[in-house]
Amino acid sequence: MSIYKQFCEERFDENGNLVDFKIKYPDDFNFGYDVVDRIAETEPDKTALVWCNTEGEERIFSFSDIQALSNKAANVFRAHGIEKGDRVMVMLKRHYEYWYTVVALHKLGAILVPVTHMLTEDDIKYRVNSAEIKAAVCTPEEDIPQRMLEVKKACPSLRLLWTVQKSVNSFENLSEEMERASDKLERAPTSASDPLVMYFTSGTTGYPKGVIHDHSYPLSHIITAKYWQQVIDGGLHFTVAETGWAKTSWGKLYGQWLAGSAVMVFDFDNFDPKQLMTVINRYGVTTFCAPPTVYRYLVKKGIVDMPSLRHASTAGEALNPEVFKRFMERTGIPLMEGFGQTESALILANLAGSVSKPGSMGKPSPMYHVELLREDGTPAETNEIGEIVIVPPKDGKQAGIFTGYHENPALYEQAWRGGVYHTGDTAWRDEDGYYWFNGRIDDVIKTCGFRVGPFEIENVLMEHPAVLECSVVGIPDQLRGQAIKAVVVLAPGFAESASLLKEIREFCNARVAEYKWIRNIEFASALPKTISGKIRRVELRA
Repeated sequence: MSIYKQFCEERFDENGNLVDFKIKYPDDFNFGYDVVDRIAETEPDKTALVWCNTEGEERIFSFSDIQALSNKAANVFRAHGIEKGDRVMVMLKRHYEYWYTVVALHKLGAILVPVTHMLTEDDIKYRVNSAEIKAAVCTPEEDIPQRMLEVKKACPSLRLLWTVQKSVNSFENLSEEMERASDKLERAPTSASDPLVMYFTSGTTGYPKGVIHDHSYPLSHIITAKYWQQVIDGGLHFTVAETGWAKTSWGKLYGQWLAGSAVMVFDFDNFDPKQLMTVINRYGVTTFCAPPTVYRYLVKKGIVDMPSLRHASTAGEALNPEVFKRFMERTGIPLMEGFGQTESALILANLAGSVSKPGSMGKPSPMYHVELLREDGTPAETNEIGEIVIVPPKDGKQAGIFTGYHENPALYEQAWRGGVYHTGDTAWRDEDGYYWFNGRIDDVIKTCGFRVGPFEIENVLMEHPAVLECSVVGIPDQLRGQAIKAVVVLAPGFAESASLLKEIREFCNARVAEYKWIRNIEFASALPKTISGKIRRVELRA
């Protein structure tokens, strides 16, 4: 039986749909000891992780393997002086070492700081200095060790460096040290309220913020895995995400293991939709989650033949109905969209038992009381755009919401102004209670006295067969205040031309109200994005 039931209280309606959910845990809850080790003791041979790479290598790990390897890694870290409260940066791409390294740090009470390998030297320096990182575990690939050594010279807090698999000068070799370490570990005293992980968000403006979650955070992803991604006990779940981002916590670790599913990890650098489908079919992936961009490439290239797949979900950016429709036509599986943030767990979603509406983010998670507020703080009406906010329970303890921005209490207080958590994202709610994404507050276009969400224009643009990707922004206009501009990346097989530009603009403008008309449109070879893949509208506006 899945272990998650020990850590929550659930209530269902007469149709079996989840309507209320509360997490429960002891004061010293620790995911490493109370989930991973507990499963290893009761079902030692149960598969936890299936890993492969583009070179054809493969590793399969049971929960007893993860228990032993995490204990070994924890003993190595402890021998070098890593202890409770120390911040450890982990830059391991999609290497399998990430999973037992994370569990080891959790067991010690050290604070995990995951980062992507795509960071520049200056990016790393900023994070190391901001969080006072004591140690780092990184991939030996590319020039990443050299980058880390340069960072160490400039950052006095960074004292210890490990790499995995291969020995690198000036680095300890975690893999080799683990071979000599004990696989027995004395439980370290930790509290559920201790900081567990710090994620640096990749905003469209300003420096990244350090988002802190405590040790109860993994339990908030029970709903994510069990009721949104609908993972199967004994199944195999595949989320497309690199370990430097919170999406790994959402789809490749906590909720999946709590719900009894193994996680599929494909270690690749360059995205190839055909390779992705091959992995899904070779290993019999049962549930799949990816950002809309991945589904867009799958359907545009006609690569959607996955007989083992039982469920598919998407998040990370808004989903275009055209992609939903084409994926459904080719697989018979509806894409179940969800919405959340680095600062939260799943806030809105099309959960098990719901009827997915193409393009809708679904309804509020039973874990949260969600409202839409106007600019003046009053509740928005049905079909009226408002900011998505979370109203905390009366006891003030809100599961899954971050506990602070690192060394920035003023920003944290701003996010919680008025006694509610402000997401900064806007949406509208239809008569059936489904939420529809409108845009970030700072992305809303004000033209001729109207407020226009860029996503509603992008939805229409995506219906044109020549459009692979697009982004819509507001640009200064003396007459209108702002004019609507679109930037389009063409799909394979289409060439840039003045006639195609005109065709796409007229295609869109014929399908939207006049005040939403595109006034300016241009082609681009690629859209400017943050390293996590979010479109930098601020650059397009400039």
